[in-house]
Amino acid sequence: VRDLPPTCLDVRQKQRISIDALPSEMKASALPEPTIPIQPKTMKDFQEDVEKVKSSGDWKAVHDFYLTTFDSFPELNAAFKKDTTASFNTIEDSGVNAKFVNAVYDALLNTPQDIQKTVLKGIINSLLREWKGPRTKDDLRAYFILLQNPQFNNTSTYVIYAHLLRQIAALVEADHHFLVHWFKKLSQKRFKQLVERLLQFISLRLFPAKPEEFPPIAKCSWWIPSASKVLALLNTANNLAHPPLIPYTDFYNSTLDHIDLMEEYHTWQSFGNSHRFSFCQYPFVISIAAKKIIIQRDSEQQMISIARQSLVDKVSRRQRPDMNMLFLNMKVRRTHLVSDSLDELTRKRADLKKKLKVTFVGEAGLDMGGLTKEWFLLLIRQIFHPDYGMFTYHKDSHCHWFSSFKCDNYSEFRLVGILMGLAVYNSITLDIRFPPCCYKKLLSPPVVPSDQNTAVGICSVTIDDLCQIMPELAHGLSELLSYEGNVEEDFYSTFQVFQEEFGIIKSYNLKPGGDKIPVTNQNRKEYIQLYIDFLLNKSIYKQFAAFYYGFHGVCTSNALMLLRPEEVEILVCGSPELDMHALQRSTQYEGYAKTDLTIRYFWDVVLGFPLDLQKKLLHFTTGSDRVPVGGMADLNFKISKNETSTNWLPVAHTCFNQLCLPPYKSKKDLKQKLIIGISNSEGFGLE
Repeated sequence: VRDLPPTCLDVRQKQRISIDALPSEMKASALPEPTIPIQPKTMKDFQEDVEKVKSSGDWKAVHDFYLTTFDSFPELNAAFKKDTTASFNTIEDSGVNAKFVNAVYDALLNTPQDIQKTVLKGIINSLLREWKGPRTKDDLRAYFILLQNPQFNNTSTYVIYAHLLRQIAALVEADHHFLVHWFKKLSQKRFKQLVERLLQFISLRLFPAKPEEFPPIAKCSWWIPSASKVLALLNTANNLAHPPLIPYTDFYNSTLDHIDLMEEYHTWQSFGNSHRFSFCQYPFVISIAAKKIIIQRDSEQQMISIARQSLVDKVSRRQRPDMNMLFLNMKVRRTHLVSDSLDELTRKRADLKKKLKVTFVGEAGLDMGGLTKEWFLLLIRQIFHPDYGMFTYHKDSHCHWFSSFKCDNYSEFRLVGILMGLAVYNSITLDIRFPPCCYKKLLSPPVVPSDQNTAVGICSVTIDDLCQIMPELAHGLSELLSYEGNVEEDFYSTFQVFQEEFGIIKSYNLKPGGDKIPVTNQNRKEYIQLYIDFLLNKSIYKQFAAFYYGFHGVCTSNALMLLRPEEVEILVCGSPELDMHALQRSTQYEGYAKTDLTIRYFWDVVLGFPLDLQKKLLHFTTGSDRVPVGGMADLNFKISKNETSTNWLPVAHTCFNQLCLPPYKSKKDLKQKLIIGISNSEGFGLE
């Protein structure tokens, strides 16, 4: 993330000018240097004072507590530090009594306005103090506590909130390191509140409901960069937590879907992470839908540029231009699908970034999208068939992984990479089942290195990655790691791995001389890590490198740097989250009206299906049980009337996402025929 400029020496004067935007009752003069505070009330004392208010109506004790506690950073530490005599200078423990902080903040919003204004005045005083020397851990603790203040949900406090964010953003990297580790120890509820508060702050600064509430944008251009940097600290904390405190999608700011994303992207392309702010410097806040728009428009611009160059070349050579030069035209025979596709893509490597059009030799028909999708479906089905030997299907994890068998030519792995790249480029959803680890490797690195000797597709892997592919093996290794007996004597293993290749057992050393190094209680952790690295990186390096170069040969956009591995998977394969009500709203009809009895029966049945049958229906009609990034509406799902006997099963045209439905007379008959059709569609019923 981009470093903000350090707060300058005359920060007090500059911040006083900004504070002038506050209502008069919130303004406060600077206080003298604080004396060492005395430990105030305990949490129990505070809660008793709050309880007494209910009977007496006297807020004085509570008011005095808030007045004292929020008067300065030392007072905050005195109130909320578990032990004021201890330093708590480690990343593991902030030293803050989280329960007490939560109790004080939960009570704050129910106090009279004068108490709430007292707290804000104290925060202003604290933020305006002169700083001498680097921040102490007590200062970091104070920032950590103040950031959790729920008063900052209110737009009237945004000027104060912005200054707090600015000071936190301007801290040195070592201080940020402490805050990140303290953030990850927060409860999920409090952590999520922090994230939502910051996202709302950015959204309302971009699109204020009442612009007059805020200073002019020219005077507070640092608001959004400061908030984004603090969000980046929270995002880092979330990634370090295991498991993450909140889903990565909770950092998405949907408001950004409505700004000029390409301007943000071009700013980032031109200035990188240095001089000018762009949301692309903080890609975790950009939704997958917005990222898809950036990638698509970037792809379209590259397509147009390459097509234009082809046209210019033709004209300059005084050759007659034709429309075919604007497309990547694939002519393939169904009987030689893989070899023809490989030959065509190799021969037309310079055209990969043009719009894809497919022709099956000997068949009439224009490719309006259906033939392209059919080509993808048939090719993927053939390449991933177990008999083909390129990929191994693991039944326990329901996913494919690269075969480690050595071969002379890895060009077919490059073909799979090109297919995935073309799918992203041409907005086609593929029915591919790779584990998350594959997409992590695909972004290692996200841009092809200029030095051809640099290794690609190598990433740090853990037992969790292995578990997503080979759960039984991962479980066995976990058992070895926790085994309480003598590993060397009981397992009698060495730093070797054995693999069967074409009926021959071959051994590979996990480290030099590994066949002579026994696995012991002391070195078993190293053995397990080397074993996992061998399986997921080294044993398939050439296969994955060819796959990597194939994908990046098509997707050379820097926009890939904005993506998480999970987001690449969604772009390639679609999202597993189904919303059948959304599908119902966007479905088109041919021969039927949505009020027809058969259609009403159909939706009654489908909406009542369990998730597995809904997925089977989607797979039956579209070739994939996943949803495009744009949602169900992007499927262009159509139900057509099939004027055949009602004894017939439904038929699907997967290339057009079309379901042909006979006019069944009863809901029971429709449900029975539909379940038979979608449950037995492999091998027949697909056109």
